[in-house]
Amino acid sequence: MAANAQAIRDGQLALSRTAELAYARPMDNMPEDSALMLRYRDGDVAAFEVLYRRHNDAVFRYLLRLCQHRDTAEDVFQDAWGKIVKARDSYRPTAKFSTFLYRVAHNCFIDHIRRNKRHTQTAAVEPDSQPDPADLPEVETERSLARRRLEAALQDLPAEQRDVFLLSEEAGLSLDQIASVTDSNRETAKSRLRYAVNKLRAAIDEPVRTS
Repeated sequence: MAANAQAIRDGQLALSRTAELAYARPMDNMPEDSALMLRYRDGDVAAFEVLYRRHNDAVFRYLLRLCQHRDTAEDVFQDAWGKIVKARDSYRPTAKFSTFLYRVAHNCFIDHIRRNKRHTQTAAVEPDSQPDPADLPEVETERSLARRRLEAALQDLPAEQRDVFLLSEEAGLSLDQIASVTDSNRETAKSRLRYAVNKLRAAIDEPVRTS
């Protein structure tokens, strides 16, 4: 029990980014994710810090657009990384680490929905919505319109299609990995992704309505 408590404290220190690492091994060769997780399992807190920096932004974007509410996304994000920390002693590299990571994040989101049956969706906070000052006004207006259409279309997608689309676009997972994360088969994942892409493309290309 004491060892598990210490492991969790170590992970929390790494997540906070405020504590000094006890030691750091050289990582010039950019080890694979699974190798880093195995190092962390063996007590290398620096390896976990590298894993976290490597994936935290993409995981948060995935959850933000899946949850469509920043506070909810932050809660699920912390829950997911907490479970990664707790799972280090039992971790086995039977699949790519990214598949393992997004499966945990996906399941944490599902658990949140089950705990909060009144969960309601609100407009997503688009991570890349800040305009570039160098953009011409008409270019930025068109981009802003496309972003709004995309976000609205994402909200209208069935949950399974939205999840598959985000796992593909935000997480960069393959169809086989998406099938593993969502407990489906490859053909189902492929079909859901195709429908999602077609619906989003149609929404973005929809002509502007004028009164």
